[in-house]
Amino acid sequence: MNQLQRIVVLTGAGVSAESGIRTFRDSNGLWEDHEVMDVASPEGWRRDQELVLRFYNARRAQLKEVKPNAAHAAIKKLQDNFLVNVITQNVDDLHERAGSENVLHLHGQLKRVRSTGNEDLIYDWTDDLNTGDLCEDGHQLRPHIVWFGESVPALDEAIRITSQADIVLIVGTSLQVYPAASLFAYAPPEAKIFYIDPNPAQSHEALARSHFETIAKPASVGVPEIIKKLESMLG
Repeated sequence: MNQLQRIVVLTGAGVSAESGIRTFRDSNGLWEDHEVMDVASPEGWRRDQELVLRFYNARRAQLKEVKPNAAHAAIKKLQDNFLVNVITQNVDDLHERAGSENVLHLHGQLKRVRSTGNEDLIYDWTDDLNTGDLCEDGHQLRPHIVWFGESVPALDEAIRITSQADIVLIVGTSLQVYPAASLFAYAPPEAKIFYIDPNPAQSHEALARSHFETIAKPASVGVPEIIKKLESMLG
């Protein structure tokens, strides 16, 4: 190859699950024993702010106890031979801790908070967030998470990145959460797409594309397997 190929890695909850972070779709609609809409919607925030704050404080504390797994490490290793962008639905920082450099978080980040009065005021935050923690303008801070019913500010950038891909890896996602699940439509028609998930979706428009391969394995097994295949393409 005369130049580095561009790989876009689209990751979902299945990647983090192997590090011990639970997913709500694997728990009958519950997220860490809470109804998702109670802790991940503007309505839930207005109804019980204290519950929402406790929930994300617990998630933030959990991040200190978990570590990147083999899938995160393998995705980082891609940087040795390819131009890599990671677009993740996950709100943890495990990709960054594994060493991935170009990571775009579609749904926000646990270790950031933002003002309820000005969404452009965003702060790094590693400990508990409580009622009375205010931004510089005096507004209550909230988790920097894209909740159900809210727009996805990073979507345009994700589309731009995906539209330039030579290869797309879809890892650990149900292909049920939109708009993230629609990103594949923006990959060039000639782009090679690999879908890695132990329980891959059986119906999705992406599955009808040419140059599409499904690997029905956990991320920690399937990603290293695909990377060996990609590296062999380098000759």
